[in-house]
Amino acid sequence: MNNTAIQFDDLRHSYKPGHWVFQNYSAAVRRGSTFAILGPNGAGKTTLLKILLGALKPTAGTVSVEGRMAFVPQLFQVTFDYSVLDMVLMGRARQVGLFSQPSAQDEEAAMASLERFGIRHFAERQFHELSGGERQLVIFARALVSEAEILILDEPTSALDLKNQIVVLDWMTRLSHQDGLTIVFTTHHPHHALAVADDTLLMLGDSKFACGSATEVLTEENLLALYGVEIKHLAFEHGGHQHKTLVPVLPYASRSNEPRSSLRP
Repeated sequence: MNNTAIQFDDLRHSYKPGHWVFQNYSAAVRRGSTFAILGPNGAGKTTLLKILLGALKPTAGTVSVEGRMAFVPQLFQVTFDYSVLDMVLMGRARQVGLFSQPSAQDEEAAMASLERFGIRHFAERQFHELSGGERQLVIFARALVSEAEILILDEPTSALDLKNQIVVLDWMTRLSHQDGLTIVFTTHHPHHALAVADDTLLMLGDSKFACGSATEVLTEENLLALYGVEIKHLAFEHGGHQHKTLVPVLPYASRSNEPRSSLRP
C-alpha cells in the first residue's frame, strides 16, 4: 500500500497574472500522520486547503490524493435548526445515496460516533445551541461516521477557549494514532503544531517554504522568519515526562520587574 496520503509537486497558484500566492511548493503527507500548515495571514493557507480538497484548480503543479476526504471548516454555521443527530447523519450521505433516507444502521453508526466523542446525550439538541467546542466535536463525529480516511481542518482551535483547544488537539491525536486517520490542519499556533504534528509546512512567502518533521522545522530561526517575532523553545517536566513548547517573546518582557504603573505604551 502507498504510504503517502497526499502529495503535491511544484504547486503554484495566482489569482491575478504575475501575483503569486505561492509557487514551487512540494510536500508529501504520510498516511496516518498529522500534518500542520502554518503561515501569517495572507500566506495562502486557505488557498492551499482548497486545492488539496479539489475545490480550486492550481495554476500549475500536480496534486494526488489517496483516500476519502472530509473537511472540517474553521467556523461551522448552519442556516436551519438541525439536531445534532441530523448533523452527524449528513456524514452518511455517501452511504445513503441521493434521494434516500438514512437507515436504522446509519442512525446506529451516527449514535456510535457521538458516543465515541462522549456527546451521545447531545443527539436531540439543536446544533446551533451548542458551544464552539461542542460543535467542533459534533463535526468530528460527522467526519468519522463518513468513513473518511483524511481529515482536512481549517484552524480547528481558532474560536475555542483554552480548555476546548486542548480537547480538540487531544482528539486530533487520538484519531491519528488510534484510528489511523491522516490529519491536515492549518493553525496560527506553532506550539499546537509542535505538540501534535508529525510534519509541518511553513509558508514563508512566494517560493519560500520549509517542510519536514515538526521538531526540525519549528526552529526559532524559521519562526522568526515566518512571523517576524521572536519565539523561544521551552523545555519542562510534567508528570515524570519531558515536554517542549514554544513561547513568544513579548515586547515588554524585559520590563516585567518594573511596577505596573510605571509601564508606558
